[in-house]
Amino acid sequence: MKKIIISLSLIAFSCHLFSQEDAWVYLADKENGAACIAHPLTILSQKAIDRKARHGIAIDERDIPVNENYISAIKNADGISVLAKSKWFNAVHVRGEKTAIENLFINQNTLIQPQKTFISKIIFADRSHGAIEKVANTKRRNKFENILTDYNYGNANQSNQIEMINGDVLHQEGFTGEGITVAIMDGGFPNVSTMSSFKTLRDAGKIIDDYDFVNRDDDVYSNTSTNHGTLVLSAMAGYIDTAAKNYVGTAPDASYYLFITEDNDNENPVEESYWVEAAERADSLGVDIINTSLGYDDFDPGFKYDYATSDMDGQTAYITKGANIAFEKGMLLVTSAGNSYGRSVGAPADSPNVLSIGAVDSRGDYAMFSSIGTNYQPTIKPDVVAQGASSYLINEYDNIVTSSGTSFSAPILAGGIACLWQAYPGMSNLEIMNLVRESASQYNNPDFYLGYGIPNLETALTELYALDAADTSENNQMSLYPNPIRERLYINLPTDDFATLYLYDVLGKKINTFQVSNDSNSINTSELANGIYVVRLETSDRIDTFRLIKE
Repeated sequence: MKKIIISLSLIAFSCHLFSQEDAWVYLADKENGAACIAHPLTILSQKAIDRKARHGIAIDERDIPVNENYISAIKNADGISVLAKSKWFNAVHVRGEKTAIENLFINQNTLIQPQKTFISKIIFADRSHGAIEKVANTKRRNKFENILTDYNYGNANQSNQIEMINGDVLHQEGFTGEGITVAIMDGGFPNVSTMSSFKTLRDAGKIIDDYDFVNRDDDVYSNTSTNHGTLVLSAMAGYIDTAAKNYVGTAPDASYYLFITEDNDNENPVEESYWVEAAERADSLGVDIINTSLGYDDFDPGFKYDYATSDMDGQTAYITKGANIAFEKGMLLVTSAGNSYGRSVGAPADSPNVLSIGAVDSRGDYAMFSSIGTNYQPTIKPDVVAQGASSYLINEYDNIVTSSGTSFSAPILAGGIACLWQAYPGMSNLEIMNLVRESASQYNNPDFYLGYGIPNLETALTELYALDAADTSENNQMSLYPNPIRERLYINLPTDDFATLYLYDVLGKKINTFQVSNDSNSINTSELANGIYVVRLETSDRIDTFRLIKE
């Protein structure tokens, strides 16, 4: 969160930095592209390759690392510091005086041997600089705000945040996140390596790895400037079972990567670049879910990097563009909507490809600090909500505490979704996202405060069971295609018989009825909203049920 008290030395340091600019330098090409794609184990883990294959996601040029020779050339340029890199954008984040950054483009042939043009464009974080190219920038607004198979979840207040979304039902069904990998992007995880609340997680090898992208080291536990990451992890993976107290996170058996992408001392666009770089690493490691309890829309005073509300349009902010690619790569992004007290959601929660989570209190009522959606977002925001007011968490001293913010409603729900995805790991990120939305309390009447409402993960799991039963039934004579659909659905009947097609949403509400035959065997689905549907086909002698996905 932004620091309320700023020392005089920090003010002086910030004034010195006013002459410094941040920019993204986009590179022209990559090295050994065809060979890397032909031999993907040279650039991706086997888990990442398997996940992509399972969901039909191609390995492409974006998976190839940035050319290190180009990075070295830029680092050697006068007055330039390279702070982050992105293989998805084939870009590096640099800092230096405006003239020095412009000279990168002008003098690029002299920076590398053999001489060549290797920089395609430079986009300044301060969009008022139009000498090379303008860009919209980002403002971090989701402040770190501090205002519990049979599990003992603790007292009624603690258990409510799990029971509100029926995550306890998934636990009782044996779904506790096993086999699902979550990457947490945050600001620090003090004492996680020694706390008793995470001993079960550590002993099982469920904390797979960690990295600090800000300080470029693998120590995420000694950073005591914030305990935010520890609190977030506890919402998903904390576990205490003693005579004195009990606590269970929403995904106690999932596996976790802990990444620091938030610079707690400064608010600068480079934090977006750290996040994108971490997301790229998560993809290469085969991560399923990214939890981000951060958001961006304004920066430190004195810079011209702030995003306007109109920039929260799902495609402008650098971090949002990175999130869109992460979704294309098959990961599910669960992100805090923000704590802006009635102002718009920040980035990357503005993306239609991000499941943005608002906050409610223990009664399910809107929490006044939770950011809201606007007409600038292309889809309803927030998507859904969970308990974020007085959430029960575990701090770095192994104490159960309460804290408020969408920073905590997001991981509470992210853990529940990990359990849901464990039940059907073959489902795509889009299918899981839509299923969560469609299970929510006000799916048929969403608004800008609660989005689609409070998800019911028991309903979502029951629907998966029903769809699975439908898919395994004997429907070898009647068929639907294509599936997923976009514009038109075709029906194949076994005879010249007529059939009645009933179309239901995921909650069982009938949407429409059609009469079909082999002579009139298609229906227009272009106006149908994206999501999961159930189709019931009835002929004179049989009834078949199908799952249908609209993209």
